[in-house]
Amino acid sequence: MQFRQVHLDFHTSEAIENIGADFSAAQFQEQLRRGCVDSITVFSKCHHGWAYHPSDANEIHPHLGFDLLGAQIDAAHAIGVNTPVYLSAGLDEKEARRHPEWLIRDREDRTNWVDSFLKPGFHQLCLNSPYLDKLIAQIEEVARNYPADGIFLDIVGVRTCLCHTCLAALREAGADPEDPQAVAALGERTYARYTRRVREAIDAIKPGLPVFHNGGHLMRGRRDLARMNSHLELESLPTGGWGYDHFPLSARYAATLGMEYLGMTGKFHLSWGEFGGYKHPNALRYEAALSLSMGAKVSVGDQLPPSGRMDPATYALIGTAYAEVAAKEAWCAGSAPVADIALLSLEAAGRGRGNEGQTAKVGHSDAGAVRMLLEGHFLFDVVDLDADFGRYKVLVLPDAVRAAPPLAEKLADFVRGGGKALATGTSGLAEDGASFALRLGAKPLGENVFQPDYFRPQFAMPGLSFAQAEAGETSFVCYARGQKIALDEGGRALGSREDPFFNRAAQHFCSHQHTPGTGAGAGPGMTEGPDGIFIAWPMFAEYAEKGSLFLRETVSFALSRLLGEARTLETSLPAQGIVTLTEQPELSRYVVHLLYASPVKRGADVEVIEDIVPLQNVAVSLRLPRRVVGVFTAPQGQELAFVQEGKRLLFIVPRLECHQMIALKYEPVSY
Repeated sequence: MQFRQVHLDFHTSEAIENIGADFSAAQFQEQLRRGCVDSITVFSKCHHGWAYHPSDANEIHPHLGFDLLGAQIDAAHAIGVNTPVYLSAGLDEKEARRHPEWLIRDREDRTNWVDSFLKPGFHQLCLNSPYLDKLIAQIEEVARNYPADGIFLDIVGVRTCLCHTCLAALREAGADPEDPQAVAALGERTYARYTRRVREAIDAIKPGLPVFHNGGHLMRGRRDLARMNSHLELESLPTGGWGYDHFPLSARYAATLGMEYLGMTGKFHLSWGEFGGYKHPNALRYEAALSLSMGAKVSVGDQLPPSGRMDPATYALIGTAYAEVAAKEAWCAGSAPVADIALLSLEAAGRGRGNEGQTAKVGHSDAGAVRMLLEGHFLFDVVDLDADFGRYKVLVLPDAVRAAPPLAEKLADFVRGGGKALATGTSGLAEDGASFALRLGAKPLGENVFQPDYFRPQFAMPGLSFAQAEAGETSFVCYARGQKIALDEGGRALGSREDPFFNRAAQHFCSHQHTPGTGAGAGPGMTEGPDGIFIAWPMFAEYAEKGSLFLRETVSFALSRLLGEARTLETSLPAQGIVTLTEQPELSRYVVHLLYASPVKRGADVEVIEDIVPLQNVAVSLRLPRRVVGVFTAPQGQELAFVQEGKRLLFIVPRLECHQMIALKYEPVSY
């Protein structure tokens, strides 16, 4: 897989004439060179349903008079640029109009994406219908006739459908169409059959040709779905609805799957389908660097105008980021992430996906946890129930991870091996909810009847020192409903709960929002036991929704306490800075990635990056199992002074502007 890819959309209406009239192989190549591009995904078939080449399996766009796909592939290959080929799989508006009986339908017989043919937009086709045979023939035609470097199939995934074909399939199987589980199971079988047929069709022509099925989100905990692909392309346009939290969450999970993966952002100010929209070059520089820091290669989305002429401004923009990526690739290839902490994804555990905005793609608890871990500069992976917990020092159970078998057994093995756990909300409770599966110093007493209530920490919070002349004198409001707990035998309270005088109601309320606390303790709110720490509120979901600083300070205190001297990395970066650590074992070196940029809000819920403010003299402290013999900036090659005392290494990065890598050359023998 190449490091510097472009995904070149070309969804072009049949109502537009002179398609590709201004295409020039020389101009196409010129822009690829300007953008420092080494792979470009080009179109066989768009969402409108048209082919961009002569076709027996499909129909060429009515206003295209030559083989545009072939011309693009030839031009790109002539300058050493790869060309995966795109086919829209889930959308084909031409066929949707001709065969509305092939469309996905809900129980009210409405279509999706748009629910009517009176609205502009595309309609999704059911892959359990005869449409699948037509799609397979189109894929086979591309694989047979063109030297494609891969196949990219879009708008696919496990769907629930009650079209005529699916209803018939359910009834023939003796299943009840009114049973949601039966409908969901059919959707699983339909998608598995589709991916199997695609793989078989391609392998019969070009065995092993890379294939990716894009659904816009990598579902955590579904390794079976991930492995239906040859690699992963993590679609995550920060301004297109995904936000800046989605990619780190997806990438830290993808890193655990043993597959190659890339991060797909866009050149657009907003999202796909935007003509004349450009993000600031600094935003693209940062997003490309973020991909590298997370172990991913990079893809930037563009959209070709109907004329077929590549937009020079776009490739000048892409080139600002990709020139830097090209210079950094040697310090990223063959690298593996280093992590102290495993965040057990709530999505992977079967719960917690949000239902609006960017949280629909990340989940409140997972998103809040990743944001806290990034801001606290912890090294972490996002894991599922199949992960090897023993690779990590601390396991985070966010907000609602019940310890039902077999998870309870895995947790027991983890702590027996010396691991520690941090659980919040109802996490860590046994299946019956009457006890904890781990010794966290707490006994459950059920939900607190008061909401909101208050947390009074018994430890100092560095970021809130103004509020605490001494630990335990300030209480902080917790808006989410917490759990009542008692101190277990051998447990220690790290903070207490304070209840309000009463819940806000028509018959008794106080001030504008909620009732103040009584000032009296109402039992522990945070405890520590032999196996780890428990916090009685869903801290991560509340951080995603409210962003209160005390939430992050509390979790950071807990994680730092659990890691102790075993914490691998600490840094003086500000909270908005990101730090990761990777290892290139074949080159006997570690690479520290430091990033800093601060998204700001523009318009309605659009986060943009414009200004990159350089940072000076960033301190980094590392605890490593190997003796370091040289510290250098990469790719600049500037040697940095360092101090190593035992396993602890200290150095100062004199300047950080957007992204700086630091290479640590080590002796191949461990301590």
